[in-house]
Amino acid sequence: MPECQNCGSFVTEAYVRVFTPTDVDAPRVCPDCEDLIRDGAEIRKARSSRGG
Repeated sequence: MPECQNCGSFVTEAYVRVFTPTDVDAPRVCPDCEDLIRDGAEIRKARSSRGG
């Protein structure tokens, strides 16, 4: 099963298919990551709490 490279949380195959490049099997960040977010093609530190 795929997991997030940042926090190790489980991610679905559909999430991997949509949010990672073709040659990558695990996303660099996922919705469970509180400290990082996707910003276009880049990853950046979250500027505020994600409500968790």
